[in-house]
Amino acid sequence: MHSSERPARLSAAPRLALIALLLGTTPALADPIRQTKGDWQDKFRQLEGEDWPTPTDYRNASGAPGYRYWQQKVDYDVKVSLNETTKVVTGTETIRYRNNSPDALPYLWLLLDQNHYKRNSIASLSATVPDSKSISISEIRRLEKLKDWEGGFTISAVRGPDGQPLGHRVTDTLLRIELPQPVAGGGGEVTLSIDWSFPMAEQKVVDGRSGYECFTGRGEDGNCIFEGAQWFPRLAVYSDYEGWHNKAFLDAGEFTLEFGDYKVALTVPSDHVVSATGILQNPDQVLTATQRQRLEQARSATTPMYIVTPDEALAAERGRASGTKTWTFAAQNVRDFGWASSRKFAWDAMNVRQDYAANPNVMAMSFFPKEARPLWDAFSTKAIAHTIDVYGKFAFPYPYPVAQSVNGPVGGMEYPMITFNGPRPVKDAKTGQLTYTERAKTGLIGVVIHEVGHDWFPMIVNSDERQWTWMDEGLNTFLQFQAEKLWDKNFPSRRGEPKDIAEYMLSDNQVPLMTQSDSVLQFGANGYGKPATALTILRETVLGRELFDRAFREYATRWRFKRPTPYDFFRTMEESSGVDLDWFWRGWFYSTDHVDIALDKVVEGRIAGGDLEANARERRALDAADNTSLTVRNNAGQKTVTERDPATRDFYDRQDRFAVSPQQRRDLAEKLEKLTPEERAAFQVKDKFYRFSFRNIGGLVMPIPLKLTFSDNSTEIVRIPAEVWRYNPKAVTWQYVTGKTITGAEVDPLLEIADADRSNNVYRGSIRPVVLEIEDIEELENRMKDFDVQVKPGSLQTYAAPVSK
Repeated sequence: MHSSERPARLSAAPRLALIALLLGTTPALADPIRQTKGDWQDKFRQLEGEDWPTPTDYRNASGAPGYRYWQQKVDYDVKVSLNETTKVVTGTETIRYRNNSPDALPYLWLLLDQNHYKRNSIASLSATVPDSKSISISEIRRLEKLKDWEGGFTISAVRGPDGQPLGHRVTDTLLRIELPQPVAGGGGEVTLSIDWSFPMAEQKVVDGRSGYECFTGRGEDGNCIFEGAQWFPRLAVYSDYEGWHNKAFLDAGEFTLEFGDYKVALTVPSDHVVSATGILQNPDQVLTATQRQRLEQARSATTPMYIVTPDEALAAERGRASGTKTWTFAAQNVRDFGWASSRKFAWDAMNVRQDYAANPNVMAMSFFPKEARPLWDAFSTKAIAHTIDVYGKFAFPYPYPVAQSVNGPVGGMEYPMITFNGPRPVKDAKTGQLTYTERAKTGLIGVVIHEVGHDWFPMIVNSDERQWTWMDEGLNTFLQFQAEKLWDKNFPSRRGEPKDIAEYMLSDNQVPLMTQSDSVLQFGANGYGKPATALTILRETVLGRELFDRAFREYATRWRFKRPTPYDFFRTMEESSGVDLDWFWRGWFYSTDHVDIALDKVVEGRIAGGDLEANARERRALDAADNTSLTVRNNAGQKTVTERDPATRDFYDRQDRFAVSPQQRRDLAEKLEKLTPEERAAFQVKDKFYRFSFRNIGGLVMPIPLKLTFSDNSTEIVRIPAEVWRYNPKAVTWQYVTGKTITGAEVDPLLEIADADRSNNVYRGSIRPVVLEIEDIEELENRMKDFDVQVKPGSLQTYAAPVSK
């Protein structure tokens, strides 16, 4: 889904398990092995039972599917018709449900997501509005429309395998069907059929992920575009970790579905062009001979070519045929089905080659009205091709035969092999001038990448969208960011750059990424921006590209056509990269901490070496530089007591306090005599020991990229691992040894860790030099030596030792 900020569904309470999880992010409540003195927190404590589930035979400890992993399979045979006049969709479907779980199931749950349009739905009754003294025109139109129109399914029949009615009950957006006998686990099957209908929503007025748009402005003829989504009763998921996923659809949390094979027959007005999930099975019945020839040519075309031309679409708009045609589509191993239908559609297509023996050729196709030109014919299909290329390299090659982009009322939405995307040029109502903004252009490219990218996440890597938004939107937005920067290095990406998430991470009204989707605040920043940024940082700064890319591909590959959880992702990334990332998941996904690392102090340490006179000169110079008393300076001209009365001056006034004493010389000689040659060499080291004091203000532990500037104007970026914070997550001192002189230091010079306060990243004070005394080497107690005895090789017998005089 292409995000747009909407009021959070604040009244939707999270699951009890989620409440426990959120409480678990507070160390005082969660940590079974915790510090009880002071306020120390272990930011590197390993994720344990309260943070993620114990591995099972279904999901193993490495993050891979276990040897007993299972998931259900649901096949659909649907016959559906669109009434263009009434805007009502009517259908009948036959469902074959295969129960691969170990459990016998006495009833089935199905999703009726169109029911969220009903006036008494939980979604409708729990919707909140801003506490303000204004209201938008679009909101007024929506509310007025909903006074006269009500959506939702009408279920007219539910039949079992013998054609007899089955008991069923609708609960908000869910349908429970009672089976005549439980469907057995381990591969048992049941077949049932449902008859249903629903009125399509006027999407531009009512909003939503599907609906229709009619062109009724000046000079328009009232033709419409229809986009069908969540348009038929679909089986809810039954999984190893949740059982039945029967949480009501409240709008924010999207969909959790099972894979299966589809055969769908769509009956529409005879001059409509239809785009849908899967492969068109009857082109001979719905396309002209010329169009069929173009479609065949497009299978080898390297640039987009028209299957249905704009002139043919315009003729259809003006002709308005009265009959109907049925378009039949088939799709294998998909988790959903979407479609779009209109006589306004032009249709272009091209072939996309990929290095994948199982599916070397993919048809990229776009469907759009004349109002979408020239943006769509220039960019849409090429953006599909680019997405297939980039995502194929980051995750896995595209396994389906087609990928489609449709322009209609929905701004951005995804289904297997088909996406709905909104940006268009603008035509001036008075002058007819046709223009488009740069934002419309980049918005179209970006939304096509994003929505087609959803074919990987979650249409193939089948995560639970209703529970964890970030698992598909976040991962997909991360890859969208990569694809946009490979489209144009100056592409104005909305999300992915670390510097762009800092403001959100400072905000108060936010929740951890692991929050259930319907309870997420600031939906776009939380579900899309923050996880995309986290993965960018993980790739560019924490792991590096080689380790990250290998681990990410491993996750995508092992979970394609399966249902992963966040814990499978976390475990796979660690297991494949070989890097402990529990601190990263805890900070970025389980907390609302932000990044703010301050560089408070830099000290230049020099070794107090074996040349006592040189040491004395060093200390004398440091003392003179540090003797800056303002009071003494302002007392200039006033004689002190010791200046007026020489009798008050003694040995200490006359003596240079840095002068080397005979005792110091004797002590050094004695110290050096006890050392080995290697240890004595330490006194001759000329390198400088710089000590940097960092403070973690934001709470989120992160690596510290540190730029050092030297007196010769050269620079170096040192990357301090996040583990530097493991003993003290609030403040640390870190040491850097060099023969050069450091003149400046800056934290996060490349803006790569989302630091929220740049003002404390650059050290602006003077770098104070200090002399580092070499600590005495502590001698262990030796009672043999104290008692003047010794041993000889080969015997433990003691003998008198010579006594030094």
